Amino acid sequence: MSKRYLFTSESVTEGHPDKVCDQISDTILDATLAQDPLSRVAAEVVVNTGLVLVTGEISSQATVNYANLIRRKIEEIGYTDPTNNGFSADSCAVMVTLDEQSRDIAQGVDQAHETRSATSDEIFDATGAGDQGIMFGFACNETPEFMPLPISLAHRIARQLAAVRKTGQLPYLRPDGKTQVTVAYEDGKPVGIDTILVSTQHTAAIGDITDEAGVQAKIKADLWEQVVLPVFGDLAIKPDADTRFLVNPTGKFVIGGPQGDAGLTGRKIIVDTYGGYSRHGGGAFSGKDPTKVDRSAAYACRHMAKNIVAAGLAEKCEVQLSYAIGVARPVSIFIDTFGTGKIDDDQILALAQDHFELRPAGIIATFNLQTLPQERGGRFYQDVAAYGHFGRTDLDLPWEATDKADLLSKAAEAFLAAV
Repeated sequence: MSKRYLFTSESVTEGHPDKVCDQISDTILDATLAQDPLSRVAAEVVVNTGLVLVTGEISSQATVNYANLIRRKIEEIGYTDPTNNGFSADSCAVMVTLDEQSRDIAQGVDQAHETRSATSDEIFDATGAGDQGIMFGFACNETPEFMPLPISLAHRIARQLAAVRKTGQLPYLRPDGKTQVTVAYEDGKPVGIDTILVSTQHTAAIGDITDEAGVQAKIKADLWEQVVLPVFGDLAIKPDADTRFLVNPTGKFVIGGPQGDAGLTGRKIIVDTYGGYSRHGGGAFSGKDPTKVDRSAAYACRHMAKNIVAAGLAEKCEVQLSYAIGVARPVSIFIDTFGTGKIDDDQILALAQDHFELRPAGIIATFNLQTLPQERGGRFYQDVAAYGHFGRTDLDLPWEATDKADLLSKAAEAFLAAV
């Protein structure tokens, strides 16, 4: 008997208050790493009506005009008119209060640099994790980018919602917005779109339409034609006559952004990852330099899981790593293919350990995580701070490469031939 169920994931636009904070935190990270690749950054941001507060710890040789950097990012996001948004790039107050990284925390990461003549492998072994913690990575074959379909669709709709605002196609839209997609599954496979929900900030009136019901009807019709339908163009599964489409269910969404709700860095960790489809270790990404394994090891987990699925070794794969502060090699490694593996999970684990670098300094070197902001003109991490860190076909992300898939496939074939 087939099993049918519904699964839902959400995304938010770059104008959502929490995402504003994530982007500011990662813009600060980009600016410091671009000047000093060895910067240690833990930048936390709070936004509210007319206020941006930056706090945390930064140890860097970089010289950064934080206020100017923050204002330009807010302007880019779209908060430029205080009469419409209650929060504007040029009128908000910017407060910065930062400390340096604790020496007790830094010493486990710093010790490798004391030996200048050491080989890369010696440095990788000597450079410990910046903190303890657990990280997860996931991949599945539901979409071309090896992501679960619900979060993939939620991100697509959120990006399109921002695009039609920025191009002027729907000029009445404002930066804040949320999307949510419920997918119907049968026997673990997506088979249909049950519900699509879009909540978007907008002007009180649209042209000569001023009544609330008329405004919402106009928004709903425009979003269906210009936001929702375009994102399904290359997909086999599409909305049908039974798909529910909900728009601004409270009736309106005029007051939004930091005026409508305070924002914090790191409060959208499920949006950043797999939409709840996979487990999460609890650590946020934004504002953290690559020595923090919350970020770098989560990227390594995704790289491993994606290559395992791309190699055809499994239809879905989840990877867990754990670390101890100051210790280079993972405390534990776990792989689960949920019964879809072509070979046993312990055999896949053995292959993965042979082909992936999992020491923190090795992960940083493999993905160039400290130098990418400099190599890409001062802009890298801020671009993954909205619309997800994984499955991004619009960005060239090193942890999304399937460069190990052929090696894993051939190694698996050799293993099977020897059995």
